Amino acid sequence: MTDHPANETRLAAASMPLGLFVFLVLYGGLTVIAGVLAFKQVQLWPTELAVESGIFAFLGLVVISSTIAQLYGEKLARRLVWWGFLPLAVSAALIFLVMSLPASPEMLEYRSADLDAFNTVLAQTPRIMAAGPAAYIVSLLLNVWIFSRLRGTGEANTLGLMARGAIASALSQAIDSVIFVTLAFYGQFDITPLLIGQVLAKVALSIVLVPFLITGGVALAKYLDKKTL
Repeated sequence: MTDHPANETRLAAASMPLGLFVFLVLYGGLTVIAGVLAFKQVQLWPTELAVESGIFAFLGLVVISSTIAQLYGEKLARRLVWWGFLPLAVSAALIFLVMSLPASPEMLEYRSADLDAFNTVLAQTPRIMAAGPAAYIVSLLLNVWIFSRLRGTGEANTLGLMARGAIASALSQAIDSVIFVTLAFYGQFDITPLLIGQVLAKVALSIVLVPFLITGGVALAKYLDKKTL
């Protein structure tokens, strides 16, 4: 007896475009590393603006979701954003498990500084852990929606693609900052300077970097799609 469902599954997997496969893998990795990178703030030379480093991974998520919306459809891009919660949830569960387990005697004796650094980076407060996913889902769904709405009914040229990417990313990143900073820090201190700085920095990065990254992402995906998986 032929196993038709299994054969259909194998055929579907084999027919997946290579560009889509590569970007799906990258997307899952970026959702996890963004929270780790966010622990460090960097200065955006030559300005005085500072931004948490997780923005660089998050811009990658914006680029990938926009590229997938451009080449494979808005519906698939939205599904990717929702399923992006899975690597987030798994990584959070693993972090909780590792943080709950006692350190080895050797590490306590000889590498206590490393242990303290590990705990400092990964022991986030519940408010920050809740703020990250909330900002993630709203801002990325908004990015996909704006990017797709600006497309209209026809295929955009390169300049149009770059403009759509910049506008969608800038607006979604501004919303991301408002949600994250408010949920994570409101009531602890005056969040206005931090909020303004984060919005300006993220919008600036979106305008300067995202248009070129999306153009490159689309070109890379098209190139990979010509190869076999």
